[in-house]
Amino acid sequence: MKLNRDCLTPVGAIARGLLAGTVGTIAMDTLLYFRSRKGGGNGGFPRWEFSADIHSWDQAPAPAQVGRRLYDGLLQRELPDDRAALVNNIMHWGYGIANGAAYGVLAGSLRTPRVWYGIPFGAGVWGSGYVVLPAAKLYEPIWKYDRQTLAKDLSAHLVYGLTTAAAFRLARRFRL
Repeated sequence: MKLNRDCLTPVGAIARGLLAGTVGTIAMDTLLYFRSRKGGGNGGFPRWEFSADIHSWDQAPAPAQVGRRLYDGLLQRELPDDRAALVNNIMHWGYGIANGAAYGVLAGSLRTPRVWYGIPFGAGVWGSGYVVLPAAKLYEPIWKYDRQTLAKDLSAHLVYGLTTAAAFRLARRFRL
């Protein structure tokens, strides 16, 4: 059996995918931050990025709520309100980085992964949220959202996907 030397090892693909997912998450968050500022949000990027204004579970977005449910269900203990921001960040970053690893496994098995592969990847990550989160009663079904909301969310995920794909392609060139 002849090995394909152009393909990465699974560990190499996962490592590069983790790195690429981190870069993709930063790109997506940068876009979302500037949209927040344009919409009247105030405060610097670190305050926004690290959810400094989330002080309770009532204020917490979907990533935090998923993390809370996992923690409560697995450990049979409730998380206090002061953990909402931390859990939001762990879940948001964890999801972005883990999806990057999954992308790495898929793209790493190809001779020449293309940056445009980030489009269906980002769209898939976006779409999965509208399947999982309504089932968890954290989102409404997709058809209850207006086009503008869906387009903004999709475009942010496309930035994530394309940036992840570009970072992965670049990382393939380097020995990790």
